[in-house]
Amino acid sequence: MQQKTLFPPITGFDTLINPIAVKKELNTQYWSIRNISQSVDLSAWRSFLRDLPPDPYVESRFKRMSWLHILKDGNVQDMGECAMAQSGKYNDASTMANKNRYYQPLEKAFLDRTDVQAFVANWAKIWGIGVGEPILMQITGVRGHGHIDPLQGQGIHADGCTALSIVLLSRENVCGATNYLYNDKEGTQPIAKVVLNAGDTLHLCDDKLFHNVDRITQQFPHTPFERFVMIINSRFVDKLQNDELRKCFPNAVLYGDKRRDLDLQQLSIKRATR
Repeated sequence: MQQKTLFPPITGFDTLINPIAVKKELNTQYWSIRNISQSVDLSAWRSFLRDLPPDPYVESRFKRMSWLHILKDGNVQDMGECAMAQSGKYNDASTMANKNRYYQPLEKAFLDRTDVQAFVANWAKIWGIGVGEPILMQITGVRGHGHIDPLQGQGIHADGCTALSIVLLSRENVCGATNYLYNDKEGTQPIAKVVLNAGDTLHLCDDKLFHNVDRITQQFPHTPFERFVMIINSRFVDKLQNDELRKCFPNAVLYGDKRRDLDLQQLSIKRATR
């Protein structure tokens, strides 16, 4: 099993916008890691962890989420409320599978931050996400004493999309919480294991591999542990999620839409004639 411990830092969003090495890695091994600590104010982002509400579906977890999209002018906009829906094919945890789950939205003060807007817009450019495509952005994590399964029963899984990135926001007094990547859901074909630290961003071609996180254990007994991540993903292949998105956002461009394919063809023609 390959193990990576040193991740090259991103010193500006130019690297994120035109990530030749990242795209090469995604095209060949379906995952890549970079660190964004020098491009965003992680300390300011972490200040929003204090007001995360408890996850109403999963014990001992905290969570907010919002649906976003890119406007024609390049700005990022909140699309409004829609359920998070994962079929049992992608998430077989009994508390989450085949359910429409609703969460409080990400705080406006967070979404309006310049570095958050830039991150989302440039993340979309990494994956080629276009105008009107729904992007799910969530902040989630755990804090407490003792030990806990951060995935709360999901185990080895995929998220039912093609473009997925995980940003580690906070890791305090934690042992474990190692991320594992596999070629198969049964875990018989391991690819890599990585321990994410603050600012590390794990990009995954979610339709090409499976991932897991092992148990969190409190390192020192008199201080609570916490581990929070920001997850951003798009282009859903899960029919349950796409059906819900179509109900909530009739004009959204969903993965596989003929409309989206036509837009991509027209974009290619425009580029070719320049």
